[in-house]
Amino acid sequence: MAGTSGRLLALLSLLQARRDWPGSLLAERLEVSERTVRRDVGRLRDLGYPITATKGPDGGYRLGAGADLPPLLLDDEQAVALAVALRSATASGTDIGEAAGRALATLRQVMPSRLRHRVDAVELSSAAPSRGARPAADPAVLATLAAAVRAREVVRFDHGDPGNHGDPDDRPGVVRRVEPHHVVSRAGRWYLVGWDLDRDDWRVFGVDRVRPRVPHGPRFTPRPLPGDGSVASFLTGRFRGAVAGEDWPCRGEVVLHLPLAQVAPFALDGAVEALGPDRTRLAVGSWSWAGLVALLARFDADLEVVGPPELAAALDRVGRRLVDAGGRGSAQN
Repeated sequence: MAGTSGRLLALLSLLQARRDWPGSLLAERLEVSERTVRRDVGRLRDLGYPITATKGPDGGYRLGAGADLPPLLLDDEQAVALAVALRSATASGTDIGEAAGRALATLRQVMPSRLRHRVDAVELSSAAPSRGARPAADPAVLATLAAAVRAREVVRFDHGDPGNHGDPDDRPGVVRRVEPHHVVSRAGRWYLVGWDLDRDDWRVFGVDRVRPRVPHGPRFTPRPLPGDGSVASFLTGRFRGAVAGEDWPCRGEVVLHLPLAQVAPFALDGAVEALGPDRTRLAVGSWSWAGLVALLARFDADLEVVGPPELAAALDRVGRRLVDAGGRGSAQN
């Protein structure tokens, strides 16, 4: 019986590895007869595995999807990958943390100790400091929005936090009508990207703040996203404050009187070039000219503006405000 059990596990592993298996090839890999393969396939079917026979010159077997989830057979690498994915699910931005935790506990219970150690090591190396609690997206809302994207149906929803209406469009009773283009996860939070029919513009909505209304609106023909059509590029640009494209709306270039080693680690996505032992060229962007000035002020060093004129004007404007604020503080003391 031990030989039969081991052979069944080997057969199941082969069936999971590829879509179709000729019976003769399975027999060769397992070093048994095709008759034995047929009997073992029958045993797996009795255990709930939906294995179908394929016809043709190389007739064989295929493992399909059934009505119920049968026991799964995972190799070491698959088990570790699944455990790490479950461990990361609590930071995915969806409200599935409890279910993921229970699934992880079930998986760890049957894991050999050598695999548990590997999973624990990966968990420790991938741990990141918390940036504060993020609101979780309701899986039911995600499913509703994703279905509307596939069906190309206008969605109607309230948007905003109850009692918090900082956005004038998020007032009570204001129903948003949007042609949904994508539902996408970014930095642990889910967003709906779509064309707002009432604002006649593209908008990005936090799914955790969406409360769908039924029924959906009419079907629509999808519009192309601005720029290169990539939702990733579109989101990057919107979060940077760009109207079109993904580049920063304000870009400038300066020469900092600092060595390259003191500039490069803090240049974010800017470009740096050493001009000498104590001079570094920095080209960098920001969401506004004042934001770019603040970024440059962090270096606490003398600098020369290469361009554009808007950056020089912003430095002058912000500098005068800071001087005036410092003067008022001195006068009060």
